[in-house]
Amino acid sequence: MQLFYNPNVNADAKEIIFPKDESKHIVKVLRKREGDILNVTNGKGYIFKTEITLVTPQQCIAKVLEVETQPEPDYYLHLAVAPTKMNDRYEWFLEKATEIGVHEITPIICDHSERKVVKLQRFERVIQSAMKQSLHLSIPKLNEAVKASDFIKNNTAEHKFIAHCEEGKDKVSLKRSIQKGERSIILIGPEGDFSGNEIRLALENNWKAISLGNSRLRTETAAIVACHTVALANED
Repeated sequence: MQLFYNPNVNADAKEIIFPKDESKHIVKVLRKREGDILNVTNGKGYIFKTEITLVTPQQCIAKVLEVETQPEPDYYLHLAVAPTKMNDRYEWFLEKATEIGVHEITPIICDHSERKVVKLQRFERVIQSAMKQSLHLSIPKLNEAVKASDFIKNNTAEHKFIAHCEEGKDKVSLKRSIQKGERSIILIGPEGDFSGNEIRLALENNWKAISLGNSRLRTETAAIVACHTVALANED
């Protein structure tokens, strides 16, 4: 099944008007014609089965035939991950985490971060593409970048974890800390790890230090391991 994304479609929509760039893709690349069926999601758990009624490179219109919803998962995972020095590595994380099942992502700027500025527009496109490819009907929320210390201090979630590499700190395995159906937040630091001050601040604010295994992982790999661990813990 091929899935299209249109965030402006309401649950009670009778027809869908595709923007010019997507209309051109439908006509020129996919070679769709009037009467063809398209499946569209608004990224909010809905899938619309539609039939093309007008097809031109400038504008395609489809009438809605059926509407279905995808049940929301019992759990909620928020990953707060430091931007990587190489942008393509962070984009790889965004793609794979979306495929596996993450619900919210916040880039955090840490003391050791080499990349201090992120461009969310490109990240949004990566997430949208991954959502369509993996046939998910809900798009992860991508937040503006925030300073790690502010995020640590201001977050009041009940289940919050920090994955760091500093020795001599009591850590528990993430897979033994996650319970099915929980709302959880996991902090993943930059290539140089969290600073000692950031780790102390997290522990003082009731973040639980966790281990993701015996290997020392890159930022993007650690984030994927954390995402997959939570997803597996919530499988039926």
